[in-house]
Order: sequence, then structure tokens, then C-alpha cells
Amino acid sequence: MLIFALHGNRANENVSCEEAHLRARLGRDLQRSSDQSQRMRVKLPRQDSLPAMACACDSACVCFPASLHEGSSECPSRRVSVPAGHEKCTFHFDMELDHKPPTRKDLGEDPSREGLLKTPERAAKAMLFFTKGYDQTIDDVMNGAVFDEDHDDLVIVKDIEMFSVCEHHLVPFWGKVSVGYLPNKKVLGLSKVARIVEIFSRRLQVQERLTKQIALAVVEAIQPTGVGVVVEGTHMCMVMRGVQKINSKTTTSTMLGVFRDDPKTREEFLTLVK
Repeated sequence: MLIFALHGNRANENVSCEEAHLRARLGRDLQRSSDQSQRMRVKLPRQDSLPAMACACDSACVCFPASLHEGSSECPSRRVSVPAGHEKCTFHFDMELDHKPPTRKDLGEDPSREGLLKTPERAAKAMLFFTKGYDQTIDDVMNGAVFDEDHDDLVIVKDIEMFSVCEHHLVPFWGKVSVGYLPNKKVLGLSKVARIVEIFSRRLQVQERLTKQIALAVVEAIQPTGVGVVVEGTHMCMVMRGVQKINSKTTTSTMLGVFRDDPKTREEFLTLVK
């Protein structure tokens, strides 16, 4: 992660309270995935220290790291060179490794450079803001804005802006959220729907889980007869890295109660949020 990489040889120095808080928070949240926790600690290895990779052709993939592009044949399905005999090796089909792995141990930057001196602190403060949803609960943001109301028709708050951070790559994803519910003698203050979105989007997230958490939070708050949530997002982990598809969008939905059971209610909701 940038914050830790920029520290370089300063790892033993005291860190700011923001950085300490961030490390503790991220450590807790990523503990459920040992792979993710490992990514937070690992440094880029030296090229000559990397082991040979095993591949699907049941032979040692000796082309990495020494000769990734040496003596290779052109793969017909990708613009990447694949050594003969390794056409089925998934290693060679990782677009992030189409080039020779770098030999550097870190980012290759000078952490004492003026523009970077306060970067770890600034990045830590920014990450604390991006993940401020961990410090909030539904009760905190409701603030009593649940009202008794004899209204049993559809309520929709649509196109709520959403900004979040992909928990796999720590890069942003953003988009719009539409929330609808059928009241059961209680309604929410309209701004509270947006605040529920804010609580769960300001965390390390995947869009699928975010969508369901918003729906369940509305159920917890007012026990409606049904809830529908649709999220449309653009993910920088697909845009600026990996497959690099800049126009792709991801749509997820969660339907609970009558939104799941009654096709007409679901259709009305989906039509209105288009």
C-alpha cells in the first residue's frame, strides 16, 4: 500500500495517530481474508528471488522470471507472448504481468522528496475518511427520523451518489443507488435513506454486499413490507488496471419481501428507477 511503501526504511520510526488508526482499522477489516492481509504487508520481491511458477501443463514454468518473453510463440487469443508448451498456463494470461516483473523493492521513489514528505499522513487521513462508515451505526444516523404514517404505497429515493473503495485492490468505485420500499405504517425521513447508503459505501466494499447491506438496513429501521435496492457502479479496478474496460458498468440488485414475491411490485419499482 502506498502509505507503507513510501515509508521505506523509516518503518521503525513513530507513525502519526492517523496512520496508527488506519493500520488498526484495516487490519481488523481485512483479518477475515488472509490473502488481503498479506497484500497489505508484502513488498515487491526482487526478480531473481521469485520462485518458478507451476502451470496447467504440469511442468515447471521456468520462463518466469528469467525469460518471460524469450523464445516465445504468439498466443492466437491474446496480445501477449506465451512460451511454447505453456499455452494453457494461467500465469501468462494475467494482463497485469504482460511485462517483465520490476526488479525494484518498493515504488522506486525518494520518501524524503518535498512532495512526498507528508504523503503518508495525507493518505492515512484520506483513507480514514473513505472508511468513516465503520464509525457509524444505523441508530446514529436515524436520529429519530422514523415517523408513523398511514401510507402503504411505494416510496423511492433514486440516483443517490455513492463513493466506495474496492476491498480487493483499495481503489475507488462509484455510482448511483436507488432505494424503494413499501411502508408498513412507518416512513423514513428521506435524507436518512441517503445516509444509510453513505454508512455502508464508506467502507471497504464489494458492490454485491453493499447492495444487500443497504436493503437490510432499511428493513432494520422501519420493518417495511418490502425493499428494493439497485446499484450501478463503475469500478477503477476494472478501468485503470487488469482488463481496463473504461466503459463497463456493474449493476446489482436486492429485493426483499413483496419486492421479491410480487412480480408487479418489482416491475413497478424497476420501471420507476430507470
